[in-house]
Amino acid sequence: MFPYLGLISLVAFAGGIQNSHQRFSLPAATPIIFNLCIILSAFSVGCLFSIPIVIATQDEVFSFIEFKNIKLAPLSQIDRLPIPKIGMSNEGVKKVFILMFPAIIAGGVAQINLLIDTIFASLLVTGSPTWLYVSDRLIQFPLGIFAIAIGTVLLPTLSRANQRGDLVLYKEQLRKSQRLVIFLAIPSLIGLAICSEHLISTLFQRGEFLYSDVVQASKSLVAFSFGLPFFMLMKVLVPAFFSRKDTKTPMYAAITALTLNIALNYYFAIILGYGHTGLALASSIAALLSSGILFTILVKDKYIQLSNPFNKFNLALMVGSFSIIIFLLYGPFNIEFDSLSFFERLLNLTLEVGISIISISINNKSYYWR
Repeated sequence: MFPYLGLISLVAFAGGIQNSHQRFSLPAATPIIFNLCIILSAFSVGCLFSIPIVIATQDEVFSFIEFKNIKLAPLSQIDRLPIPKIGMSNEGVKKVFILMFPAIIAGGVAQINLLIDTIFASLLVTGSPTWLYVSDRLIQFPLGIFAIAIGTVLLPTLSRANQRGDLVLYKEQLRKSQRLVIFLAIPSLIGLAICSEHLISTLFQRGEFLYSDVVQASKSLVAFSFGLPFFMLMKVLVPAFFSRKDTKTPMYAAITALTLNIALNYYFAIILGYGHTGLALASSIAALLSSGILFTILVKDKYIQLSNPFNKFNLALMVGSFSIIIFLLYGPFNIEFDSLSFFERLLNLTLEVGISIISISINNKSYYWR
């Protein structure tokens, strides 16, 4: 697995270069190709190994070698094919390192936070790490599909606006991104919280994962879902600082949130006895603090302007969200999934999600960007 570290770094580096030139498709498709290679290898030749998991580690290495080759051609097309040279005296190299180290720490805090949550979960009742992991995977779904994609596109856009000194464009792009994230986060919060058992039972209830595990995992999913808007908002607020070459402020906010998360983990999970649900709740509160710090600084620096909270967009979002809540709580699909087969669960869940999406879209289609 060790070569994987270097190869994934090269892939990320190549993807960042393409993103800075408004090329997002291939970097976004790379993980899809990678996962397909893993799945196909597991099904085709995994049975030939005495330890099947070995094929996954081997496949990661070979897949990323292939991806690196795929990415060389697009870099060559935009005349940005890197040629390695050793030159530590270069001013550009010094600037990169100065900006990079705080960003590394800020990004590493998230991984440290995950490790600490896992350690706390291992001290709790049997099954807690699994329940926490399952609920976290579902939170990562809207976060990865929507928020990270928005943040990836937003960073080069804000960087160019800042470089040109176009403050009006900078503020407008930031405002639109915030509004889009909120529009996506609130319905996601509602769906994950209300349909927590439906989602988990459909995706995971089989084999040794029993209905009792579904109930426990749904508790932490509900706690995580209340922090989802703030997790997603962070993906928009952090680029607002990185685009201005300010990597220290997000680092300080991340460290502060990590400290709070550790304290709340102990208080909620151990002192109050909330268990793995307390760990999820602590993460949500820490995300609220971190996003609140960055948002307040941006407001103070006048990059974000506070407006009337009772505007048409917010009111339309409230009406749409309320209609989703009524539908999910009292609609025809609010039934016990434990008694259904897998395909019945899948059908009911698909209809729940589909009708909810249509409902929120109809209520807000006229007010997305006003």
